[in-house]
Amino acid sequence: MAKKLIDVMDTTFRDGFQSVFGARVAMADFLPAVSAAKEAGIMHFEFGGGARFQSLYFYLNEDAFEMMDKFRSIVGPEANLQTLSRGVNTVTLDTGSREIIDLHAKLFAKHGTTTIRNFDALNDVENLKFSGECIHRHGLKHEVVVTMMDLPPGCSGAHDAAFYERILRQILDAQIPFDSVCFKDASGTSSPQKVYETIKRARKILGDGVHIRLHTHETAGVSVACYQAALVAGVDGIDLAAHPVSGGTSQPDILTLLHATKGQNFDLGLDAEKILKYEEVLGECLKDYFMPPEATQVSPLIPFSPMPGGALTANTQMMRDNKILDKFPAVIKAMREVVEKGGFGTSVTPVSQFYFQQAFNNVMFGPWKKIAEGYGKMVLGYFGKTPVKPDDGVIKMAAEQLGLQPTTKHAVDIADADESKSVAYAQKILREQGIEPSEENIFIALACKEKGIAFLKGEGKVMSRKKEDVAPSASHQSSISKNGKFDGKGAYTVSGNRETFIEPFSSNSAKLRNMTLEGMFKKGKAHGNFTASQNGTPVFIMKCEDGMIKEVKLPKKSASKAK
Repeated sequence: MAKKLIDVMDTTFRDGFQSVFGARVAMADFLPAVSAAKEAGIMHFEFGGGARFQSLYFYLNEDAFEMMDKFRSIVGPEANLQTLSRGVNTVTLDTGSREIIDLHAKLFAKHGTTTIRNFDALNDVENLKFSGECIHRHGLKHEVVVTMMDLPPGCSGAHDAAFYERILRQILDAQIPFDSVCFKDASGTSSPQKVYETIKRARKILGDGVHIRLHTHETAGVSVACYQAALVAGVDGIDLAAHPVSGGTSQPDILTLLHATKGQNFDLGLDAEKILKYEEVLGECLKDYFMPPEATQVSPLIPFSPMPGGALTANTQMMRDNKILDKFPAVIKAMREVVEKGGFGTSVTPVSQFYFQQAFNNVMFGPWKKIAEGYGKMVLGYFGKTPVKPDDGVIKMAAEQLGLQPTTKHAVDIADADESKSVAYAQKILREQGIEPSEENIFIALACKEKGIAFLKGEGKVMSRKKEDVAPSASHQSSISKNGKFDGKGAYTVSGNRETFIEPFSSNSAKLRNMTLEGMFKKGKAHGNFTASQNGTPVFIMKCEDGMIKEVKLPKKSASKAK
């Protein structure tokens, strides 16, 4: 009997980049690897969407539409190029109006997309209806999604095989047009047995003629076992990535699954030697990028606090930048209660961020003292219906702190009533800024707001995280001594009963007496915020750029300028 051909989607250039590098990888650096992937025989790529839209404008000063066009030109017309859309959020973190949702599908079709994978983090089918119709109307293939995760131990009420079957039946009852179905586990926490049962149920409902996929991550260490379970259950496609952006917070490696399926009745349609050559090229392309240590790790704690790869590394990098990474274990521990009381929305963007923000607040400000806006609006119903009703006490606190009442209005109806989410509003802003109100520019302005406008005006900034952009210790360089002390964690400390100079501000020029100065250096020059403290108490904060002090402010709200 012939082996079953399994379709492999290479997620390297979207989820791989997002899970490992926070989506901050420049076109010029990775496009040679796209050519190598094509030469290796890969014909199905995830090449955009998710955070790989906003991040290009926010951090790379690049145009996502231009990137998509160049990608298509390299792989040719036959390749299946897929993007990720967050239902009514499309490629943003907020609900879009119907105009935005339709424009998203239209423009992605125009710029080389073949398939859009479309999910709702709450598994609220109402949020998939209009977005799915738009995708279909503009001639794209619609891959509708049921989002998955495992609940923290001791929690129940959703996220079992019966729950996923119910969501799938709701999709069918709603008559949403689709071409394939994906079960997407962004946190990689689902158990192999649950995956098996879910796929078996889906195959029974959908029959043999519907393409079914599984998407998961290696974050919790069970992704290969889950893919094996899905293959046995009858899945048609799986998502894999290429080294060095495979494993850890990303998808398992293509070579790993080629090895794992040896001797089995499955054919992934790829040659290991050719993939090895592709990975060598990719490694060379990415050699200058800083690899966060947590991006390559498997964590046994993730099932207790489901956190997807892209969100995990983005948040740890934020905490690293702000020198509070030591709080990360406590935040992860606090997520269990946040998930349970939040109504069991799936931990995938944007809900994963809502969970993390609330857990962070609970650690930094005290349990439930400060409701994060996104989390609060979610439990109040502004993004759709959660799988189960959130905790009544949390609902009450959210309403009081945010000044909002619970709602059952459709999320898109709420967005349509917001003038700032209209095409007309974007056109007005663009004309005021002297920018052509093309459809692409309208979408960039609506999706990326001020940072999108800055890009269109030629004022965008590059904030990638290459090895040269981070602290010497973070780049795995040896500790060095300066006129003070480098602590091996990115902090430069000047203390004691002596004076050193601070302007121009290089690694050997500071002027402080009996104080401690902490911050980051870029190529030996102060860059970013530096906090000056006396006896452990912050005295002032300096904002530095290329070795020069641009702003000095007090720790509280009052500030003064210093040139």
